[in-house]
Amino acid sequence: MNKEYIFPKKSDFKAINISDVNIELPDLKNISESKSVVIGKWLMKYIEKSLKTNKIEVNNIMPSKADFAYKLGVSIGTMQNAFRYIEDLGYVESKQCIGTLVRDYKKPVTTMRKLTSKRDLASEAIKRYIQMNSYKIGMTLPSSRTVAALIGYSANTTRLALDYLCAQGILEHKFKNANEYGWVIKTLDFDFSSEISSKSKTLVDMVVKDLENYISNNLKAGDKIPPHSELAQKLKASLKTVHDALKILADRGILLPRRGKYGTTVIKIPNDKTLSVKPEMSIFAPAKDTAFYHYEKTQNKIKRMIAEEYDIGEKLPSIIEMSKMLDLSPNTIRKAFHNLAKEGYLVFSKGRYGGTFIIDIPEIEQQTFKWLAVNPQYVMEEQGVN
Repeated sequence: MNKEYIFPKKSDFKAINISDVNIELPDLKNISESKSVVIGKWLMKYIEKSLKTNKIEVNNIMPSKADFAYKLGVSIGTMQNAFRYIEDLGYVESKQCIGTLVRDYKKPVTTMRKLTSKRDLASEAIKRYIQMNSYKIGMTLPSSRTVAALIGYSANTTRLALDYLCAQGILEHKFKNANEYGWVIKTLDFDFSSEISSKSKTLVDMVVKDLENYISNNLKAGDKIPPHSELAQKLKASLKTVHDALKILADRGILLPRRGKYGTTVIKIPNDKTLSVKPEMSIFAPAKDTAFYHYEKTQNKIKRMIAEEYDIGEKLPSIIEMSKMLDLSPNTIRKAFHNLAKEGYLVFSKGRYGGTFIIDIPEIEQQTFKWLAVNPQYVMEEQGVN
C-alpha cells in the first residue's frame, strides 16, 4: 500500500458549529443565478464577515455540506457545487478525511497541490470546444446537457465546469426558462493549463493505481479484498472515492462484487495475463441485465421515490404506510430502510415527532451487481467444454 499519504489529523483543527452560522439566510426564490452560486456568495459573505470580527479563524473546519443543506432546505449536491464555487475563489480548501477548511481569501492557497479533478478536465474540454468551433464574444453555448454530450463528461461535471468558467470570467450565465441554458461567451482571452491534459490523473485514478498495486502484492485470484472502510483508512481517501475506484476495477474484470458474506473478490491480478478466470466466476452480470434480489428492488424503488419526490430533511412514510404503498411486507421495507440508512441516505429518530428522515439524495442511476450461484459443470456444458 502506498505509504506516501501523510495527512494532519482532524482533531488538530477547530470545527465551526452550524448553529454558529447566524448570518441572514439567502433568498433562493427570487434569483437570477443558480442556487449554488447564490449560496456560494452567501458563504463568501459569511466567511468575510466572520474573519473580520474574529468569530472564526483561518483553518477552522466549515460545517458539513449535509448540515448546510438541511439549514437551507437544498440538496447536498447543490451544497457541493456551492463549496466548489467558493473553493475556486480561494475562500475554502477541501482536505481528504478532514473536511473543508476556511482560507484567507486575500492570499493565494499554496498549502496543498491537489490532484486534477474531473471538473478541471471538463473545463479544459469546454475551452477547446469554444476555440475549435470559432465562437465569438456574446454568442451562447448549447445547454449544459448538450455540452456534456459533446465533450464526453457527465451533466453534473459539465455544469460544475461551466460555473467554474463563469467564476473565471470566461462565461456569463444568463438565465432563461430553464437554468441549464444561457451560457454566454464573455471573453476569448483564456489560456489552456499546461498542467492539465486528457492524461491528467484524478484522485480516483490514483486510488485505482494504489489498489492495483495492493492486489498485485498482497492477494491472489479468489481472495476477498478488505472492507471499504479499511481500504479508505489505509489510503487516506473517502469511502466514496474508494467505492468509485473499486467499481472501475470491477468494470475492468479485476474484481467481482458479490452479495452478503461473499464480499468483493479478486478474479484477476492486474497486469497479469497468465491467469485465467474460472468460467463459473464469469457468470456475473450488471443488475440492469438481470433480476435484482427482492430487497434490492425495494431499495431502488425507495431511492427513486426519494430522488424524485423528496428533499433533504423531509420525513418518509412509516414502514406500515410504505408497505401498503408498495404492496410489500413490513419486514422487507424495514430491511430496505436499514440498508439505506447504512448507505447514508436515511436517519431514524424516536419519540412523538420521530420517524425516518432523509439526510442525502441518492443517485438513482447507480449500477449494482447481481451474483448467481452456478454449477461449474453447467457452465462448461454451456460453453461447449468437455
